[in-house]
Amino acid sequence: MIRKYILPLLALVGLLAGVGSVVGSNKPKPVSQPVAQPARAPFRTFVAGAGIIEASTENIAVGTPVSGIVTKIDVAIGDKVRAGDPLFELDHRDTDANLLLAQAHVKQAEANLAQARNELRLAESVPDKRAISIEDLDNRRATVAIDEAAVAAAKAEVEQNQTEIRRRTVRALVPGQILQIKTRPGEFAQAGVLATPLMVLGNDSRLHVRVDIDENEAWRFRPGAQATATVRGNPSLKTALRFVRIEPYVIPKTSLTGSSTERVDTRVLQVIYSFDEGALPVYVGQQMDVFIEAPSVEKGAVASADGRAS
Repeated sequence: MIRKYILPLLALVGLLAGVGSVVGSNKPKPVSQPVAQPARAPFRTFVAGAGIIEASTENIAVGTPVSGIVTKIDVAIGDKVRAGDPLFELDHRDTDANLLLAQAHVKQAEANLAQARNELRLAESVPDKRAISIEDLDNRRATVAIDEAAVAAAKAEVEQNQTEIRRRTVRALVPGQILQIKTRPGEFAQAGVLATPLMVLGNDSRLHVRVDIDENEAWRFRPGAQATATVRGNPSLKTALRFVRIEPYVIPKTSLTGSSTERVDTRVLQVIYSFDEGALPVYVGQQMDVFIEAPSVEKGAVASADGRAS
C-alpha cells in the first residue's frame, strides 16, 4: 500500500522543487552598489574630461648627456632640490686620466715656451746686432709664437677634460621635488631619450591638471569658465581650478576606457589648469575627474554661428 504512493509522492516533490527553482531564478537580482559614488558636476551644463596631475614645470625626465656607470646617487625620492644641485654622478676615471695627461702637456708646453722666450731675449740683448742674423731673430720669434699657441692648446685640452668631468655629474636645472628614481649605483646609464627615465623631477609647489577634452566637445570649451576637479574614489574631495593655458594641437587620445562604443581614433584637446599643492591629498600622476562650465549645445551652436557671421 505504501509502495503504491511512494513514486507519485517523489514525483510531486521533484515538481515542486523545479517550480521553486524556476521562480527563484527569475527574481530580479539586487543591484550592487559602487565602491565609491561617481562625481557629480556642480554646473547645469558642462564639459567633462579626465585629468592627470603633473608638476607645474611638467614632469621632467632627467637624462644624461653621456653614457656611463652610475657611481653615486645624490638625492632620494621626495627630496627638494634647487637649480644646480647634483642629482647623480657617472664614472669619470677615464677623463681623470686624460686630465692628468693634459696637465702634463701644459707643463711641458710652458717649459718649451720659457726656453724659447729666454733664447729670444738673449738674441735681442746682444750688443752687436751684426752677431746675429735677422733670419735667426725671426725664427726665434716664430718659435715663441708657436710655443705660445701650444700652451694655449694644452690649457684648452685641460679645460675640455674638466668640462667632461663636470658633465658626468648630472644637476637639476630647475627647483623642484624628486618624483621618481629608476637608476642605482653600478647600473649603466644610457644617454638619450629613454622609455623609462633615469629620474623624474618636477616643481610641485603648485600642481597642474592636464585635462583631455573630447574633440566633439572642444568647441563648447571656454577658457574663462569655472572648473572644478574631484578626486577619484572620493567625490567629496574637490577643488576649484585656475585656467593656465590651452595646448591648441589636438592629439590622439592615449588613455582608452575599453568601452565598446569608444573609437580608437578619438582625439582630444588638452587644457592645463592649476591648483595649490596643499588643497587636496593628491600626488603627481594621479587621475581626477574635471568638470568645466560650458554653454548648452543649443546656445553653443548659436554662439558659434554668430562668431562665423561676424
